[in-house]
Amino acid sequence: MKKFLAVMMALAMIVALLPAALADEALEPITVTVFRGDPGDQPTDDNKIYKLIEDEFGIKFEIEFLAGDLDETLGLKIANEDYPDLFDGGNSAELIENAGALIDLLPYITEEGTPNLYKHIYTDNRVQQLLHDGKLYIIPNYGINYNGKIDNAPNGPMFFIQKQVIAWNNYKVPTTLNEYFDLLDAFIAENPTNKDGNPYIGFAFPVEDWRRFGLINPVQHLMGRPNDGEVIIDVTTDDYATTTFINQSYAKDYYKKLNEEFNKGTISRDTFVWNYDQYIAALSTGTVLGAFDQGWNHGTAMDALKTAKMDENTFLGIPLVYDESYGYGKIEEHYVNGTVMNKDRGFGISVNCQYPERMINLFENLLSDKWQKILQWGIEGEDYYVEDGRMLMTKEQYDQRSDAAWKKANMALTIWESAPKKQGLMDDGNAWAPGDQAEMYFGMMTEYDVNFLENCGVRVPGDFFDKTLELAPYGEAWQIDKAPIDIDYQDFLTIQDQTLPQVIMADPAEFDAKWDAFVEAINPSCEVYSNFMHEEVLKLVKQALGE
Repeated sequence: MKKFLAVMMALAMIVALLPAALADEALEPITVTVFRGDPGDQPTDDNKIYKLIEDEFGIKFEIEFLAGDLDETLGLKIANEDYPDLFDGGNSAELIENAGALIDLLPYITEEGTPNLYKHIYTDNRVQQLLHDGKLYIIPNYGINYNGKIDNAPNGPMFFIQKQVIAWNNYKVPTTLNEYFDLLDAFIAENPTNKDGNPYIGFAFPVEDWRRFGLINPVQHLMGRPNDGEVIIDVTTDDYATTTFINQSYAKDYYKKLNEEFNKGTISRDTFVWNYDQYIAALSTGTVLGAFDQGWNHGTAMDALKTAKMDENTFLGIPLVYDESYGYGKIEEHYVNGTVMNKDRGFGISVNCQYPERMINLFENLLSDKWQKILQWGIEGEDYYVEDGRMLMTKEQYDQRSDAAWKKANMALTIWESAPKKQGLMDDGNAWAPGDQAEMYFGMMTEYDVNFLENCGVRVPGDFFDKTLELAPYGEAWQIDKAPIDIDYQDFLTIQDQTLPQVIMADPAEFDAKWDAFVEAINPSCEVYSNFMHEEVLKLVKQALGE
């Protein structure tokens, strides 16, 4: 009997020491429900990466994508406590955090049990920036770089312009708002339609739901500040003076310019009623010449144009500021900020999930080098090859990554986009993102893009921007949770959403009156919001400085 017990104890110890992935193989297969706070495409039933995940971890996914308004959808789920296992609340994740929909991940993450996750969030004490009252609900889906950050092409907020317009302008790239619209207007005057006879739209921007940043955020960038959401912060003084910009005179200058361009026909009336899918569909036709957007927000449209071999219709991102005629002096652009974690964005595990340990184990394993290569590069020998230690792709392999149908069958985009991931460089010097690999970035450029950049006199698109700005001690203010002033904040947003389109579309003779009415209506919520954000910024600064 003693011998039997000794054998059983030894077996138990061996099982306890098995890698987590092997232990999972003995578990019953499960179907994990997933919600993504963004529109998306269902993967094919035979998606090869999801099949690998199912084979190794016994996990299949049932995915729900956003259809309709994000806040309304989340509100309904909260009211009904209808929580999926993996819950990505998109740009309104604070709603599900504050509603108690997510579990605290911190007790599940240890240096011994989950070394990949532990290193991911505890290096440089990152975890302190991610906690809410001592709890960790979401591990950032982007913004944690290994061995440095790669900035060949900024992917955040900026103005965009079709490359064919720059080529038409003898490759001179505008640097100010006036130069930009003068160029768009001149191009349309000479080229009102494309070769198929479809009229060009001069300028567009996303406006639906949280993507209102396309309508709101340009003002801060034109004034030389990086993305702090809806406020401008003076980082040159210890007081960090914080104010909303939407009710300032320098905001009026921007919307007056949009009013002028709307009345010229450069901006389509449809812009203000497009939902996100319609906006992407318009960009995908190649008839939209300019936009303000975040680079990651319209990637599917650019992929569609690349797949259709319409390289001249793809966008170049550029940093614009007000020129000196506006009376603000010479403004230095600061579009590209230092590395910031995408706080409160990505998957949380809901309180309804019956197997949180398996979800943590999944994240732990997917964050391994092996699985990060699979999720980001694919299958060696099929999606990429290795030569002299360098991970490479043929042109065919690289080009297929822009094909929507191929991606639905060969990439686990839904899981990869919302899960914790490695960015930057591998320990061996390869890039985690194929597009960041030096040989890939330059070697797989289309002939059109190679010639385009050469004619512009730059090496990479990032060369159009000033060097990366040092990140302020508070990070980026858009990450601050506005729940304590929710009523005033919603008023602040609603007035902008409802009134700014009317201001832009007004008869020029009525613009000043409509602008004044807008400012009068929004000033009370602006005051509450500015004061709140200033207090929160100062708290974050003290926390960062250890005070």
